[in-house]
Amino acid sequence: MKDASSQPVIAVSGLHRGESPQSGGAVIESIRARMPQARFIGISYDAMETGLYSRNGDHVDAAYLFPYPVAGPGELLKRLREVHEAEGLSLIIPTLDSELENLLTVQSSLGEMGIKVAIPSRSSLQARSKSVLDLLGKRADVPVPRTFAANDPVTLAGHALNIGYPCYVKGALYDARLVYNEAQLYEAFNTICAVWGPPVLVQEAIYGEEYGVAGVGDGKGRLVCHCAIRKLLRSKLGKGYGGVVIEDPVVNDITLRLVKELKWDGPFEIELVKPAGREHHLFEINPRFPAWISFPAKAGCNMPAYVAERALGLVAAAPGKVPAGKMFFRHSEDMVADIGDVARIITHGVTEYAADDEHPAPDTGEQQIRKPVTP
Repeated sequence: MKDASSQPVIAVSGLHRGESPQSGGAVIESIRARMPQARFIGISYDAMETGLYSRNGDHVDAAYLFPYPVAGPGELLKRLREVHEAEGLSLIIPTLDSELENLLTVQSSLGEMGIKVAIPSRSSLQARSKSVLDLLGKRADVPVPRTFAANDPVTLAGHALNIGYPCYVKGALYDARLVYNEAQLYEAFNTICAVWGPPVLVQEAIYGEEYGVAGVGDGKGRLVCHCAIRKLLRSKLGKGYGGVVIEDPVVNDITLRLVKELKWDGPFEIELVKPAGREHHLFEINPRFPAWISFPAKAGCNMPAYVAERALGLVAAAPGKVPAGKMFFRHSEDMVADIGDVARIITHGVTEYAADDEHPAPDTGEQQIRKPVTP
């Protein structure tokens, strides 16, 4: 095991920054700006994740392949023990919803190994799930689009008739498809269920201005910091590709009420929709930072660094505020790699990058004896 006393070793997942970007790279970039001495370990489920090959500020120092979360908490813990033996992990910051249940299950075992995990409580996580979001909305006095869950397409179609078309068909964790008739609903149900399993949800389609709030809760009902944006550009998948910071007392009040009701601990993203002439509606609450989280960090509100410092027991001053009117735009960039880079992590389940090189370090005997895990 490497000596972690001189530098924190932080494992981060969600490294893909393509068409449907994940937030791991933005989290790494933000923390590295505050903690340049930290070593970053990529938790990867796919050798084609773009962040594995970045040599920018969001790069990882080493990356390990992991079994997909569906393999369960036992396989996750087994792989984390292997990585901890090689790296001496200090902290895990997950950025994928599908990882959280397994991490909550093994959290006490990780604690015994000296590994911190930046995740909310199980009760908070379950209380904001899509299937019960309307109950949370009632407790926090925030309108929520009508939402119903079902394990079969016939029942789901019945709920859709009550809601009216068009409506959204959504997975419990990922995926949302706007459907205009029963045939499209059946197709969406089958596609989502095949990938993510039941239940599948149908949700009332509400149109209007879209807002996103990234923030951090203290676990006791208080909001440590946040940044609220109005989305200006969206991809065809609905991802925010551009936004402007707003100072909206209604959005701020909704955020405070939700964090207080959930007693949320750690990172979150709240998504709101405001139809013309109507109240803001709660669309969903994501239990991790959004992909645009490096934007507020660059503008003086470094939430990932705060989360890392707090989890590691370091002095963590609350981040500042981003002034209203600051904007961000997503920018695509081509990563340059070699087929050998991809082959290395597929073959060995791990790759390490030289500190002062643009390319991965060559295979060594030590790397080759590390047990590969192919998801």
